[in-house]
Amino acid sequence: MLSHPEVACRPEGRPSIFLLPGSGAAVILRIARHGPSHKAGAMPPKKNPLNLNALQLKTLTLAQALARLPNVASPDEQEAGAIRIEHFPHPHGNHFHLGSAVVATKDASGLFVAGVWAALERKGLTRGDGIGGVVIRPAGLAYDTGLAGEILHGSDH
Repeated sequence: MLSHPEVACRPEGRPSIFLLPGSGAAVILRIARHGPSHKAGAMPPKKNPLNLNALQLKTLTLAQALARLPNVASPDEQEAGAIRIEHFPHPHGNHFHLGSAVVATKDASGLFVAGVWAALERKGLTRGDGIGGVVIRPAGLAYDTGLAGEILHGSDH
């Protein structure tokens, strides 16, 4: 026998069982979860829903930052909301500059790997422009990589 009520925790809307001490009896109740309400069956948004690998996430993060630089990028003429990146920065030493941000060269290796761009294109986030540049599609611009704060650092020079 249990000396205190035992609760079997279940997801929202599923029965929870309380065992009553000393009686061997059980009470079945439905208990709502505390916290933010979600529609029944609705899941919170998945982080990285396209399952990009670490190199793809870093590359997309840098492409998004490049797309915001007017001297590097311009609106794409073929697709509304897309941005064409005309050239990529050249590293000097162990870093390079993206506007006012500094990026470690080790975080930018994917910029120069054709397979990374091919994967991003397959997932609908980018496309090649046919002349050596890359077009970041609206889905690529909106994709939350969660890495901007980790790889884009403030410049001290």
